[in-house]
Amino acid sequence: MEITITDTKTIKTLQEEFNSVFPFLKLEVFTKPHKRGEASPKKLINDNSKTLGQCRKKQISGAIKILGNQKVSDVEQLFQDIFGLSVQVFRKSGKIWLETSSTDDWTLNKQNTEAEELSLPVKD
Repeated sequence: MEITITDTKTIKTLQEEFNSVFPFLKLEVFTKPHKRGEASPKKLINDNSKTLGQCRKKQISGAIKILGNQKVSDVEQLFQDIFGLSVQVFRKSGKIWLETSSTDDWTLNKQNTEAEELSLPVKD
């Protein structure tokens, strides 16, 4: 998938684009970057009605290619390096969203598959 980053795009639109390819994952945009393998405090999540221009440190527009075989940590780092956007991937687990910080070395596909399996109804 290719996502275009512009100052006028909202976080919500970015999330919807990402979620259309990875339905059991979501992106959150934070006010500050995090270190690899570390979680970000939930209080630092930007409101998804904000534009990317309000959240990023680099005012460069362009596209980012995201592939299912990329590691979560690499995707998060790309957003930071290219656009100055501090993002974290979350994985659905039943009815809650888990930050993937402890599994940042998993690929997006693996995260999505694990989340899908955890979201299936339990059979008797």
